[in-house]
Amino acid sequence: MKPHRGTLILVLGILGLVLTCIPISIAAWVMGSGDLKEMDAGAMDPSGRSVTVAGKVCGIIGTILFCVVVLAAIAFFALFGFAALSHAR
Repeated sequence: MKPHRGTLILVLGILGLVLTCIPISIAAWVMGSGDLKEMDAGAMDPSGRSVTVAGKVCGIIGTILFCVVVLAAIAFFALFGFAALSHAR
């Protein structure tokens, strides 16, 4: 059996969530999904399953949070335009 990468996936998930960094969040999500499939198939050590799931969930939340921030920024500039930034100075 291959050793699990649960700790790495959890660290990536937390970093992606805290930094709102889409590449790191997606990496945690994809790696977590792949490792969980391997655990289900019996090819990877299942002792890190809970940590892997937690990292995957953090990656999903980080990805969603990034998308919400981008959509909020688009909505802000669509409603107020870039003129709102020049009046703030």
